[in-house]
Amino acid sequence: MKMMKMRKSVVAAMMLLGLVVAPVAASVSLAQDPAPAAAAAAGGGDLVDSSGKPVDGEQKKSGGSGFMDVVFGSGVLGVILWAALFLDGAAAIYFTVDCWVLIKPQKLMPQSLINNVQGAVAEGDVMKAIKACESEPSPMSNVLAAAFQHVEDGYDVIQESVNAAADLEIERIMQRLTWISVCSNLAPSLGLLGTVQGMIMCFATLASGVPDIGALAGNISQALWTTAGGLVVSIPSLTLFYSIRNNANRLILRMAALTMELIKPLRNVEVEPGA
Repeated sequence: MKMMKMRKSVVAAMMLLGLVVAPVAASVSLAQDPAPAAAAAAGGGDLVDSSGKPVDGEQKKSGGSGFMDVVFGSGVLGVILWAALFLDGAAAIYFTVDCWVLIKPQKLMPQSLINNVQGAVAEGDVMKAIKACESEPSPMSNVLAAAFQHVEDGYDVIQESVNAAADLEIERIMQRLTWISVCSNLAPSLGLLGTVQGMIMCFATLASGVPDIGALAGNISQALWTTAGGLVVSIPSLTLFYSIRNNANRLILRMAALTMELIKPLRNVEVEPGA
């Protein structure tokens, strides 16, 4: 019974305290709100800072909201950062187009080369097949040439030569594709650097005492815009990199299989020493 009475007493005291504190808090809030409103009315609707003082026109204009204002209003480091982002995006576009044009069936294994090699193999003329490969340089011709140069060494050696040549061609193609991956990985890092710079400038503005609202907004815009710019470059570049890489691997495997089909009739062919 005593515990029940104590609980009821505590609840009653808390309710009484709430009834007393709530009106006081409301009165304080109402007393503080008219100051900024009066200042705004006195200034003809101008912005006010945290102390209720009106912000002058120059202070309001110091931070632009447009993209160009963000780029050129972020200082020398910010301009350099944006230039690096644009260059990174341009490099990603260049390498993507270059690899997209290069990694095509007609570029990796021309049909005319396949026809000429098939004709030479049907005649049993290995030297003619080698000359056909030399006349049409391509990844396919390099793999075929590696196979024809080891015709006398046995079929196992030919297979090893074809695999080694195919691996070499894959590495050459991947060296060009890697630049797309570099651009896609570099863009978020540049965006993060811009975000850090914007936050540093933002806190520096806040530490100045009476913060410049326009400059503060510009610093936050700098942080967000650079993050968005880095992601805009990174996401398409990364997607295209994996797409082109998978296509390249598929074509190289197809090329190696086609090479083995072309050299099958040459298992028992003997090349004359004087040829």
